[in-house]
Amino acid sequence: MALRSAVVSVGKGGGRNPKIIHSIPKLVKSRFHASSSAAPSLYSYRTSHFYQLQVGVTYKNTCETFKHQIRAINTETSVETKASVKEDEHLAQDWKIKMLYDGECPLCLKEVNMLKERNKSYRTIKFVDISSDDYSPEENQGLDYETAMGRIHAIQSDGTVVTDVEAFRRLYEEVGLGWVYVITKYEPVATIANAVYGVWAKYRMQVTGRPSLEEIFEARRKNRV
Repeated sequence: MALRSAVVSVGKGGGRNPKIIHSIPKLVKSRFHASSSAAPSLYSYRTSHFYQLQVGVTYKNTCETFKHQIRAINTETSVETKASVKEDEHLAQDWKIKMLYDGECPLCLKEVNMLKERNKSYRTIKFVDISSDDYSPEENQGLDYETAMGRIHAIQSDGTVVTDVEAFRRLYEEVGLGWVYVITKYEPVATIANAVYGVWAKYRMQVTGRPSLEEIFEARRKNRV
C-alpha cells in the first residue's frame, strides 16, 4: 500500500517531489526483504516436514524388515528341528544301542550332538530324549524319568541296560571312538572313572545352573496332572 501511494503521489505531482521519488527505492527494498524473510521460513517448514515423513517411512520399513527376519529365523529353526528329529528316526531304524539322554542339559547336549554327527556314518545309535513329553518307560526297559535322570543309561539291542562309564564306552565303540574309553575296561581305572562320573551325576544340576532334581521332578508331575 505504501508503494502504491508513493507512485500515485509521483503521478499527481508530475515528478516534482524529490522526497517521494527518493522513498521509492527504500519501499521496494523493504518489501523485498519482507518477502525474502518469509520464504525461508516456509521452505524450512516444508523441508522439515518432508524429512519427518521420510524418517517415519524408513523407521516403519526397518521395523517390518526386522519382523520378517525374526519370523524367517523362527521358521528356519522350526524346520531344522523337525528335520533333525526325522533324520534321527531314519538313522535309528537298525540301531544297536539306545542312548537315553537329558535334552535339557546343555553340557550333555554337546556330547550328544557330537555322537549324532558321528552316527550319520554308522547308524548304530538310537537317541532317546528322556525330557520329552513323549518319553515312554515301557519302550525303554521300564526306566522311568526319575531313574533315567539320575545317571546315564544305554540299552543294547538285546535289552541289556548299561550305566555310568560303561554306557559311554559302548556308545563310543559304536561310532568308531572306542579307543577314548578303552582304558576304563581295566581296574583300578574303571572304579576311579565311575567314582568321578558319580560325582558329576550328583552335582550336574548345580554345575549347569538348573534347579535340583527334586524340583524338576515335582514340576514335571504337576505338568502331567
